[in-house]
Amino acid sequence: MNYDSIIWDWNGTLLDDVQISIETINTVLAFRDLEQISKDRYLDIFTFPVQDYYAQLGFNFDREPFEIPAAHYIKHYNQAAEQSSLHQDASAILTYFQSLGCRQFVLSAMEQNQLDKMLSDHDLTQFFEAASGLNHHLATSKFENGQLLVQKYKLNPSKTLLIGDTIHDYEVAKLLGCSCILTAHGHQSHARLVKSGAPVVPDLKALQKAI
Repeated sequence: MNYDSIIWDWNGTLLDDVQISIETINTVLAFRDLEQISKDRYLDIFTFPVQDYYAQLGFNFDREPFEIPAAHYIKHYNQAAEQSSLHQDASAILTYFQSLGCRQFVLSAMEQNQLDKMLSDHDLTQFFEAASGLNHHLATSKFENGQLLVQKYKLNPSKTLLIGDTIHDYEVAKLLGCSCILTAHGHQSHARLVKSGAPVVPDLKALQKAI
């Protein structure tokens, strides 16, 4: 074990919310008479910043500012997310790293208050030294918050592993100087993740074996 600190992404990595996200965006699309999205297409086009993903779905920001459908999405997502569950083996691997004495953190594009609520609802707060979310619901980059996390908690990037489920997580890790492993059970397809050059595992059980 070469790491003393683990930075976790939340949505799609620990939280199994892909289907909820697809159903929610389809509600927002239907309200605007836009074409529904399948899971395969979702995994192929979801990206950060999320505004770029919305553009691929057909939203016209000249006619309707991005903040309006984004707020519509969050309203429905937060209601649906109350019924969400963790990925299989999420609690087990958090316990595993805790048993090794690793410091654990969350770095998420979710709004901070909602992130704190969900971690509490899933009884996970005891695993994390800190959880860093955004101060808005627009799901932009996590890089600046990642920098603040590393600086505030004096993390050694060479001893830190970032675990996520999107290419953006890999990009953030590279900018922070951290190692990275991506799980292919989240918001982007295995094929896309592999093309990024990041190490990819199918799920959290495989992650433990890979480390």
